[in-house]
Amino acid sequence: MTVEPTPSLWDFAPQLAGADPADDLVAMGADLEPGTVLAAYRTGLFPMPLGSARDPMGWWSPVRRGVLVPDELVVSRSLRRSCRDFEIRVDTAFPEVLDACADPRRPHGWIDRRIKRAYLALHDLGWAHSVEAWRDGRLEGGLYGLALGGLFAGESMFHRARDASKAALVGLVGLLRDEHVEQRLIDVQWLTEHLASLGAREIDRGMYLARLPDLLSVPSPGGFTRAPRPGHE
Repeated sequence: MTVEPTPSLWDFAPQLAGADPADDLVAMGADLEPGTVLAAYRTGLFPMPLGSARDPMGWWSPVRRGVLVPDELVVSRSLRRSCRDFEIRVDTAFPEVLDACADPRRPHGWIDRRIKRAYLALHDLGWAHSVEAWRDGRLEGGLYGLALGGLFAGESMFHRARDASKAALVGLVGLLRDEHVEQRLIDVQWLTEHLASLGAREIDRGMYLARLPDLLSVPSPGGFTRAPRPGHE
């Protein structure tokens, strides 16, 4: 169950329509209210800080978008064995996953206090979710993102044990394998060598934006159905 927040005051469509075809950055500023963040994703953008907390927020739509088709996930024999060591849970430790992904000791960290507040609010409303890899009662890895119909917009992942974040990704794909799996897509924003080894690939921005309305029209996976936090009924 999700709660639709107050509509945003911001409209990202004109900025996207006039975006530089060679630039991933589409807009700057706005706010991080739940309605604004959801409006951005539904338009094809996502927020990421430009630098310090004093800088305006950046809104991005990569010219070459990294995506993972669920049925194209590559699970090696060794990863399949590793997955047996972990228990996959959903939304049992969202704040802890977010904190681990935001650890300032991680290289290339970008998750600041503004982002954390925004996604905690979206979690409370039933939009943002964590997929977690547990072993012996310890959170060893996980990922978080937004479930928007047939789109899972992945934001970040972490691991404390080998293959724990990969096991969480395998768990996420398992959640997406329902009667609508062929209509589902995982957005990974930018393609990395690590994600490419797991089956992710790039599509151009126009292709992603053209597919987005159909993705948003698909029912969300049942595995992400959860009650909103008290106060959001």
